[in-house]
Amino acid sequence: MPAPRLKRVYDAPADEDGLRILVDRLWPRGLRKDAARIDRWLKEVAPSDALRRRFHARPQAWDDFRAAYAEELRDNPALAELRALARRERVTLLYASRDAERNNARALAELLAGKKAPARGRGSEGRTNSPVRK
Repeated sequence: MPAPRLKRVYDAPADEDGLRILVDRLWPRGLRKDAARIDRWLKEVAPSDALRRRFHARPQAWDDFRAAYAEELRDNPALAELRALARRERVTLLYASRDAERNNARALAELLAGKKAPARGRGSEGRTNSPVRK
């Protein structure tokens, strides 16, 4: 399975995006639904509201976020659905965050690519060495 592409939802769509899947729990601010070029909205794979708020308050805790998010997704049937889609066709995960390096779409793409989430509580400086293409 090729690594999913990542793209900010506000960026212009491209033919090579393939299936464009929004993976945020909340609809992106200022984006009209009729103008959005989104094929699927899989908010079921987004972090819980509690985890999202905690990460907003402490963005430097990137590894902790990734570990907690991986735990949330462990038995999530929507993750299996996303994996199946990514096996069949090119997938671009769309996100609204301004931070291209530390957001739920990147963490999700790493999990889809088979990268293990870090152990919780290691403390994070937010390093990313992701094989995921933008």
